[in-house]
Amino acid sequence: MTIRMTRREFASAASGAAGAALVAPPAFAQSTALITRAIPTSGERLPVVGLGTAQVFDDADAATRQKATAVLQALIANGGRLIDTASVYGDAEVVLGEAIAPAHLREKIFIATKLESSDAAELKRSLARLKTEKLDLLQFHNVRDPRQSLAQFKEWKAQGVTRYIGITSTRHADFAAVEAVLAREKPDFVQIDYSLDDREAEKRILPLAAEVKAGVLTALPFGRARLFRAVHGKDIPDWARGFAGSWAQFFLKYLLADPRVTAVIPGTADAAHMTDNLGAMRGLLPNPDQRAQMVAFIEAL
Repeated sequence: MTIRMTRREFASAASGAAGAALVAPPAFAQSTALITRAIPTSGERLPVVGLGTAQVFDDADAATRQKATAVLQALIANGGRLIDTASVYGDAEVVLGEAIAPAHLREKIFIATKLESSDAAELKRSLARLKTEKLDLLQFHNVRDPRQSLAQFKEWKAQGVTRYIGITSTRHADFAAVEAVLAREKPDFVQIDYSLDDREAEKRILPLAAEVKAGVLTALPFGRARLFRAVHGKDIPDWARGFAGSWAQFFLKYLLADPRVTAVIPGTADAAHMTDNLGAMRGLLPNPDQRAQMVAFIEAL
């Protein structure tokens, strides 16, 4: 029988010291410089930990709005900027727009959203829901066709509707299509499924992204919570305590130690988890030997 455990359940089950580590970043994470990465096509610096919203803010009820406000406050207070959402993530765009606009947070946030098509009506709907006239990043969601054109997205960029354009996929079966579109269209960003226990993107997508100068956003960096289930009841290894104060930071810093990764975008509706995730953009990053050790550790579980 497989035991399925979310991060929230994992945090609740952890004992005192481990639970505290999930709530607050370690001392070194609070005292060292913020890690940022340059967007390859512009040189603009972006904090390397953001917020994903898939299955997080789907419902626009009062409780969800309250959580969104708290998470955004944690994001900004700890140096983050990037929020990634999509037109098909339920009411996530609505929830975000209602949290950002009234609090006048737009200039503090890097907003990335995704469309399922090149339909101007879909774009107009997203802009209205997000309560903004311009986006920072507009992505074609779930690329499946290797012949997919980004001509309309490039036109929207030329018109100033968005500053950057990108493509996304979280299915290995579509990696060939992603590779074809990435090589031909050369978007500013590619968003891909990449985690410590799912490293196919290291072989196929990251090298090509570097070649065409595309920034990389990593979706599902906790492996759909697989990684938290794998380490349930275990302490962070002593050899990792110099760079990670929690399991979340352990998993995120594996990805961030690859300089081709522009930012990780773990999803959460919990302000404490947001704060903990943001701890991964401070302090040391694992070196190549430690990354190999991290892989061996996870594969041995």
